[in-house]
Amino acid sequence: MAEGGITSIIRKVVFKAEPYLPQVPKPKKKIPLQVRLLWCGIALLVYMIMGQTPLFGASAPAFDFLAFARVIFASQQGTLVELGIGPIVTAGLLMQLLRGSDILKFNFKKPEERGIFQTATKLVTYVVIVVESIVYAIAVYGPGVTEPYVLYVMIGQLMAASIIIMFLDELIQKGWGLGSGISLFIMAGVAQQILWSMFSPLPAGDGGTIGIIPYIVQSFMAGDVSQILFRSNSLPSIFGLCLTAGILLILVFTQGMKIEIPIVSTKYRGFSAVYPIKLMYVSNIPVILASALTANAVFIFQMLWANMNPRNNNFFMNFVAQFDPTSPSTPIGGIIYYITPPRGLDVAALDPMRAVGYVLFMIGIVVVFGRLWVELGGLSPKSAAQNLLDADVQIPGFRRSNKPVEALLNKYIPSVTIIGSMILGLLAGVSDVLGVFGSGIGVLLMVDILINYYTQLVREQVEVVMPRLGAMLGRK
Repeated sequence: MAEGGITSIIRKVVFKAEPYLPQVPKPKKKIPLQVRLLWCGIALLVYMIMGQTPLFGASAPAFDFLAFARVIFASQQGTLVELGIGPIVTAGLLMQLLRGSDILKFNFKKPEERGIFQTATKLVTYVVIVVESIVYAIAVYGPGVTEPYVLYVMIGQLMAASIIIMFLDELIQKGWGLGSGISLFIMAGVAQQILWSMFSPLPAGDGGTIGIIPYIVQSFMAGDVSQILFRSNSLPSIFGLCLTAGILLILVFTQGMKIEIPIVSTKYRGFSAVYPIKLMYVSNIPVILASALTANAVFIFQMLWANMNPRNNNFFMNFVAQFDPTSPSTPIGGIIYYITPPRGLDVAALDPMRAVGYVLFMIGIVVVFGRLWVELGGLSPKSAAQNLLDADVQIPGFRRSNKPVEALLNKYIPSVTIIGSMILGLLAGVSDVLGVFGSGIGVLLMVDILINYYTQLVREQVEVVMPRLGAMLGRK
């Protein structure tokens, strides 16, 4: 394998830095499933306690700069998990894209190569943690800090908390737990939001409670149930509850739709199975990328608007973005206005064209990112064919070589990529507009993570029979 200059430099850096990097050791033998689930519970408990611990020296900013990504990053404003899993996701995504585009050349068939890549990803994560902690603390909380030492302490807290989160994720991924800490924290955050929307007893702006269940009880006791179906200000309602249940059912149904290609083992005589190509082949990565790109665009233009067009009187800036001077996080015109969701049925009814435009935008951009991710994420027909050969299996009736298998997979993978991406974009867009509990992207992530955990449990059984095939199916 020809090695690029960047890859060689990374190898040298890893060899020099690895002895000094703290690591979570792998268990010496495979831990029973019950113990691994217990470690998952401990890691989740630590994370949730950090999410309730206030960030020392932090004062409430004018608006939430990370509101767009709270679900994706499993973060809580003003707490130790202010940055959440953001640095880990950012570093991991960057390294995967560099590898998928062949800028970084690592042979994952060799354990030592995989180890170098993982260590390099960890080094990049440290860099991202430092940069994000400094930039975020200065940009968001810096203006409200009067004593310099408070800002330094705040930066230290953000760095320390992010490093602890990184080790919690590593603890689970190294085999002490099940799955990944990132997925676990996201799933818990979304589930918490859904339960809050259903059962919160705290008062809301309409005189009732935030949670729809206490609100229904309160409405029946007051003898006025006229508002329980729809509520203003995007508050949880029966409509939102039914919509959330419907989206969950649709996601579970579509996740089960797949094309099954029969495969047989070349090493174990008599062993046969199927290679599934799911309708949701691209998973939720394209939705995450689309949401992050859109939100970053909004954030950048918020900054430009605040400095160049605070009165909305610049013609060129108005074409791109206009914001409400009394609420800088609320777009009121320009392109940005149509690529951000009008959250809630009442808001969407005021401007149906914006709601339709946003849904169409989400479908289009998710399809673009879906096709991009299949190529860069190692999911293309060529990569999938190579994975099958590496797993010592073949498709009956086809020669055991790349070209015939790739031609067969090429009949299905491009089609399911586009169709699956369109469905994901439609569900995410409609869910955000109509006000699903936990947000559209949050529900998509939660269902996908739960199904992946189910796949992990299946993989535990498959690996007993055929370890390499189990590992490949676990990645799918």
